[in-house]
Amino acid sequence: MDSGEPDLVRIRLDLGYDGTAFTGWARQPGLRTVQGVLEDALATVFRRAAEPPRLTVAGRTDVGVHAIGQVAHVDLTRAQRALLKGTLAKRLNGIAGLDSDVQVFRSAEAPAGFDARFSAVWRRYEYRIADAAALRDPRRRSHTVWHPRELDVDAMDAAAGALLGLHDFASFCRPREGATTIRTLQEFGWHRDEDGVLIARLQADAFCHSMVRALVGACVDAAPDVVTLRDARVRTSAFKVMPAKGLTLVEVGYPPDDELAARAEQTRGRRSLPDAQPID
Repeated sequence: MDSGEPDLVRIRLDLGYDGTAFTGWARQPGLRTVQGVLEDALATVFRRAAEPPRLTVAGRTDVGVHAIGQVAHVDLTRAQRALLKGTLAKRLNGIAGLDSDVQVFRSAEAPAGFDARFSAVWRRYEYRIADAAALRDPRRRSHTVWHPRELDVDAMDAAAGALLGLHDFASFCRPREGATTIRTLQEFGWHRDEDGVLIARLQADAFCHSMVRALVGACVDAAPDVVTLRDARVRTSAFKVMPAKGLTLVEVGYPPDDELAARAEQTRGRRSLPDAQPID
């Protein structure tokens, strides 16, 4: 790693969570969040060390969003490493309990240059909708949106494919001051699973705030016009941002180990569109 402190050891954590009872990933005073629960557990593990370690995450999921392939990292001092008995994953899961809604699947020392957030080359999400033609399994109700009418999966898939590539996705992002809305949408498509549930699969180098749920909503409500909506680069009421509970972060991709540091440096740079024209 490039922290400048050789006594620090960076640990990669692979984890998942049911987002139903969490107020998103990021720690917030007085609210239950994934980061807050995990950092409280870290403080318990390393309570005899000076300062508890903090987490850096690949993607800060919103309120109610789930994850099965989230990635984070934490930097441990030598003193903290000396306190650790067994793997960090085992210690954190032991504190969380067998019936916890967050689990750390793996923990291991990260390769040099690894940064859970900035080294990532893509994030992949899935969105589940049970429409009038699908089986509405009550066991999946907290992870699937139930839609009142039958949807045209072929039209939605065609609309999704038309959005692929490097674009300004301002029409599908909740604006944040100083943040770019330029993204490369690498994969977006729809299919039905064996129960008829519509599954959207989306992959991009990164997603801005509410982007995935907005893209899904555009396919549901305004499929033929999605490219026009995108190119307008303004928020619109032509479609509805879909509920969080249908969304799951399923995987985060990273380059080979010898490219991790370079990727992190590249990601920190502000993106722009080739030959971008100003918007009136």
